[in-house]
Amino acid sequence: MSNFFQLLVNEQIKTYIRKSTWSMYIILALIIIGIGFMTNFYQGTVTTYEEDTWRQTLEDENQKYTEEMEKEEMMASYNSSLIEKNNYHLENDIMPANYDAWQFVSENEFLLSLVTLFTIIVAAGIIANEFKWGTIKLLLIRPISRTKILISKYISVLLFALWTLLFVLVLSFIVGALFFGINSFDPQIVSNQGGSYEQVSVIKQIIAGYGLQLVTLLMMATFAFMISAIFRQSALAIGTAIFLMFAGTSIVGYFADKAWSKYILFANTDLNQYITGTPVIEGMTLGFSITVLLVYYVIFLAITWMFFTKRDVAGH
Repeated sequence: MSNFFQLLVNEQIKTYIRKSTWSMYIILALIIIGIGFMTNFYQGTVTTYEEDTWRQTLEDENQKYTEEMEKEEMMASYNSSLIEKNNYHLENDIMPANYDAWQFVSENEFLLSLVTLFTIIVAAGIIANEFKWGTIKLLLIRPISRTKILISKYISVLLFALWTLLFVLVLSFIVGALFFGINSFDPQIVSNQGGSYEQVSVIKQIIAGYGLQLVTLLMMATFAFMISAIFRQSALAIGTAIFLMFAGTSIVGYFADKAWSKYILFANTDLNQYITGTPVIEGMTLGFSITVLLVYYVIFLAITWMFFTKRDVAGH
C-alpha cells in the first residue's frame, strides 16, 4: 500500500511541477479578482435594502419592471420573474439580503466550467505524456502492477480537480469578503426552486450548484482519461473532450425527437434539470439519469483499464 501512496505523491509532484499547471491557477485567480473588481465597480447598479424602506423599494421596482414590459415586449418573461420574486418577499415579509461574499461565491459557480476544462487537460496528458516523453517504460518496469499505476494516475486527476475547486471557492470567498463584506454566516436568499420561489440558505445553494457541476467535470475528465489511454495523444483527448463538452447540448437537441436520445450521455449530465423541474427529454427521471451516468462511467473506466494494462510498450 505504501508503494501506491508513493505513486500518488509522485503523480501529484509531476502535475504541480509544471508551469502550465500554475498558469491555470493564475488564470483563475485573475478572473476571480477581475470579476470582483468589476462587480464592485458597478455596485452602484445593485440595490441596497434598508430595514425601514425595503418594502417601498420593492414596490418601486415592480412598477419600473411593469413599465419596462409595456415598452419592451421582449422583457416580459425576465421582468415577470423579478416581479414574482419581489412579491414573494412582500407577501412573506422577508427583507431581501444585500449582496455579500456568499452570493459572490454562488455566482462564480460558472467558473466550474473552466475547472472542468483544466481537469480535462490534466487528464488527457497524464498517460499520453508518458508515451510522448518516453518515460512509460521506466514507469512500467517498476515492481508495481499496471492497475495500481493506472489508479494512482486517475486519483491524481481527481485530486487536481478537488484542489482547483477548493481554490475557486476559497479565493472567491476572500475576494468577495474584501469587496462586499459578509452579512452573516448563514445567509438566506429567495431563489427559484423548481418553478416557484422559496427562501433558501445560500450555503446550501452553493453546495448544490457546485456539486451538480461536478457531475459534468467527473464524466468529461474520465472520458479524456480514457481517450488518452487508447490513443496516447493528449491533443486528441483534449480536443475530443472539449468539443463534446460544448457540443453535447446541441447533439441532444438535434436527436431529441428520437426515442433513444435519452441514453446520450449529455442528456443526463445536467442533474439541475430535475431541480428546475424541466427534464430535457420527457419521461426522464433523476434515477434514470444516475443509472445512465453510472453505466457510462463504468464503461469509460473499463476501456481505460483494458487498454492500459494490456498494451505492449516494448516498441516505445
